[in-house]
Amino acid sequence: MEMGESNKAAIQGQEFENLRVKWAAKDSVFCDLFEKRKYALQLYQTVHPEDTDVTEDDIGNVTINNVFTDQEYNDLGMTVRGKLLLMLECQSSWSMNIIIRLFLYLAHTWNEHIEATRQNRYGSKKLDIPRPELYMIFIGDRKKRPEWINLSDEFFEGNHEFLEMKVRVLYGEQGKKDIVSQYVDFTKVYHEQVKRYGRTREAVLETIRVCKNQDVLREYLAEREKGIT
Repeated sequence: MEMGESNKAAIQGQEFENLRVKWAAKDSVFCDLFEKRKYALQLYQTVHPEDTDVTEDDIGNVTINNVFTDQEYNDLGMTVRGKLLLMLECQSSWSMNIIIRLFLYLAHTWNEHIEATRQNRYGSKKLDIPRPELYMIFIGDRKKRPEWINLSDEFFEGNHEFLEMKVRVLYGEQGKKDIVSQYVDFTKVYHEQVKRYGRTREAVLETIRVCKNQDVLREYLAEREKGIT
């Protein structure tokens, strides 16, 4: 029995509704993009351009951990040659609480690593843990915001005797072709189209069209476009 036109339309409508929700909520392009090793490698190369011989095979544990995620933040963690890179995407509101969120994320991730490698945290042998690097990707207006934010400066009046933690803030640069700059450019185009069309199919398709014309995430968006048109 062939499916009726009304049923087909209902299914297509539901498929688009699922797509619209995915683009708008925490299961975002950020998560979908950087959980792929190809783009995770480009992300690593953006912050470590000196590591020219790193390959996709060196990218380990590319995971999206939403334990500390809400609608305005997305978490990303990956290991590369003994380093642990933790990143939060901050979509709009600037807050120094991002430092605490990353501290909790780091403690949670280290704990998972210790358990996964069956190390004894109570023994005398020194634990083997990956060296952390902490980042925030901020897609709002940079204004005069800093490249680095420090736990001691923001919470303890500069006292770092017992605890210090630094977070590097990535803003991207308009028109540059590194993956961070392309992602930030993409989000700005998307927000512009949402203002014009609302959270609709037109906003998604127009975002893809504009970004492809500007060579912003062209390959990735071409792949996503297949599931929309």
